[in-house]
Amino acid sequence: MFAVEKIRADFPILTQQVNNQPLVYLDSAATSQKPQSVITATEQFYSQQNANVHRGRHSLSEQATIAYEQTRDKVAQYFNVQSREIVWTKGATEALNLIANGLIEQLDKNSSIVITPFEHHANIVPWQQLALKTGAKLHVLPLEADATLNIAACVEFLKKVKPSVLTVTHASNALGNITNLSPLLSAVKEFNTITVVDGAQGAMHLQPDLNKLDCDFYVFSAHKMLGPTGVGGLYGKYERLNALQPYQTGGEMIETVSLLQSTFRNAPAKFEAGTPNIAGVIGFSAALDYLAALDKNAAYDYEQLLFNYAVSKLNDINGITIYSNLEHNIGTICFNYKDEHPFDIATLLDGFGVAVRSGHHCTQPLMAHLGINGSVRASFCFYNTHQDIDIFINALHECIALLD
Repeated sequence: MFAVEKIRADFPILTQQVNNQPLVYLDSAATSQKPQSVITATEQFYSQQNANVHRGRHSLSEQATIAYEQTRDKVAQYFNVQSREIVWTKGATEALNLIANGLIEQLDKNSSIVITPFEHHANIVPWQQLALKTGAKLHVLPLEADATLNIAACVEFLKKVKPSVLTVTHASNALGNITNLSPLLSAVKEFNTITVVDGAQGAMHLQPDLNKLDCDFYVFSAHKMLGPTGVGGLYGKYERLNALQPYQTGGEMIETVSLLQSTFRNAPAKFEAGTPNIAGVIGFSAALDYLAALDKNAAYDYEQLLFNYAVSKLNDINGITIYSNLEHNIGTICFNYKDEHPFDIATLLDGFGVAVRSGHHCTQPLMAHLGINGSVRASFCFYNTHQDIDIFINALHECIALLD
């Protein structure tokens, strides 16, 4: 039995009321809530340990540096990779921009970049900009009408295009659909393709072994993994990573500086210019400890139970259209009710204390493919309950009664 009530007691925000109703938080795809241990770790850094990292020889600086670098080690252990292959960034968006900008000198007009139609804008726009700067051609994997990939057709497409770069999400932020990555990554091995995976949604729910996944780059955000906002990172196979050009320059990332020229350190340091978000990294350390203490298989199975229960309840409501894949999903439901605007649904649900996301979810090409302007998104985490879903469904019935 998954001890959800014990887990919920670790998340102080879940005990509050919103609009005089108990909070039902169904927006974890936007950001996960934080356990008290993460909040405490961040507060303790500022109150007891605050100092800049690296090069300091006083006790506080050395303590901060040890804690900061130990978190890098924890991330590497979480993904089963080497610590030197982890770069700190502000989040997945900056990590994707770091990769795209770092590849400018490696691509030209004869190069090609392949994306998918269901990517977050953060995994589309940087590649559009890279194509503009290098003359590379941008290609899009074919998508079925239901927003799933026909893997055989995609493999055939990739073998025809022979891409220089393939970038794809591990799990859709809008739909929750899990991408079958292995055949796609395998299909481009013979072309020495640089493979990039957006793990913003997959990192916590799927906890991939990146050695087995065998992609070149994988990006993640701490705030979607129980950690603070403003922190995330980039995994890169070391030779691929070190071959990137620096995205930002300045202090900390240099080897030597003269008035006329500078030399840079090797990865990961050369991508970490300036003072980092030390408190955020140390807070993320506590989040990684929390995740490590969980039975990840039990947590995943429990999230699937919640997802399937919510789907069954939504399917009982006439007028509901669900766009998510119901077989391979991290626990996110994208839906609409008739032609009602998703903003209206979300606003009314908020009056019942139910927090969902509404809009295009930073996936305008996907919404266009589905023939809609936006949708309502309910996303689940292991701290949610069946009661949360019952309250959500009852509130949705009330909203529909007001709208019809």
